[in-house]
Amino acid sequence: MGVEEIRAIRMGEGAVVEPQWPEGHASPTWSEREYRSFADATGALFGGTWEGEPGTLHMDPYPYDEVCIMLAGRVALVDVDGGRREFGAGEAFFVPRGFRGTWETLEPSQKIFVGLQPVGEPA
Repeated sequence: MGVEEIRAIRMGEGAVVEPQWPEGHASPTWSEREYRSFADATGALFGGTWEGEPGTLHMDPYPYDEVCIMLAGRVALVDVDGGRREFGAGEAFFVPRGFRGTWETLEPSQKIFVGLQPVGEPA
């Protein structure tokens, strides 16, 4: 392997992915788009950039382990017991696969992310 295998991670660059969620999981205002910059051969490891508009997404459970680095905006994660954590530009956080709760995009937001899920499950 050489430098041709190195991938830049930049907002708006990469394969466009618009995740589809089951009916009733996202608020009417929920809007998001991913730009996948890389993935391993199995598709279990992937990452890139994400942008979202204000809205909520109920995730029960969160589908994969994810590291997030906020570039702009503000988001909150609220668990099923009401526990709440907020993150803004310049902050990084980890969401474990199986988290049960709601992702709230509080203001237009952008992040870099890396996801890891069990091999064989769709990303």
